Amino acid sequence: MSPSPDPRRPIMPGNKLFESLPGAADPATVTEAAHRTAELLVRGVRESADEEVHARVVKLADEYGLDELAELWSDSPADSLPGALWRLYLLRSWVHSNAAEVAREFATGREYAEVHAVVAGVAEPPGPTEVRDMVDAVLRGVATGDFATTLDRAAAFARIVATGRAHLAEDGHDRVLSASKLVETADQLQTAARAERAGHLW
Repeated sequence: MSPSPDPRRPIMPGNKLFESLPGAADPATVTEAAHRTAELLVRGVRESADEEVHARVVKLADEYGLDELAELWSDSPADSLPGALWRLYLLRSWVHSNAAEVAREFATGREYAEVHAVVAGVAEPPGPTEVRDMVDAVLRGVATGDFATTLDRAAAFARIVATGRAHLAEDGHDRVLSASKLVETADQLQTAARAERAGHLW
């Protein structure tokens, strides 16, 4: 989709959002498309008060499929706008698919990471519905809130779940390894948040 000729017009993610994606194509063109769509989503919807726009941003992966987002954003550096968006949508999809387990890990992890729990902002008690609602609220911040804060909340949430997963590990290796991957994701999201505050996230 070509950028709107009117830069102040809010962008609604719609059926043509990924129309311009090159197939198996020139990496430079893929990178350009990744950055263009990411910027439209993060910067373009902020002037819209339309709740439908905000809801569609949250459910973008549901509408288009995680594979399509992966094709667009997954190869982008973690400290880039499309790379940060990819991690946010991947986190949401994972939470929605594993809400009961994530809630259990979050409940355990927050006992050891109280500061992060405050930043994440999950309702009490943190059951499956609450963790789903929380991650949706984080994604809504892409359209309605401060994007750096959105990234910080997602990082805090991932760090708490990682802490819980490590403490619940029975055999140790596999769960601890996956917990370390979540910590890495949290670190990447926090790095992106710092870049956003410095005006360097693009």
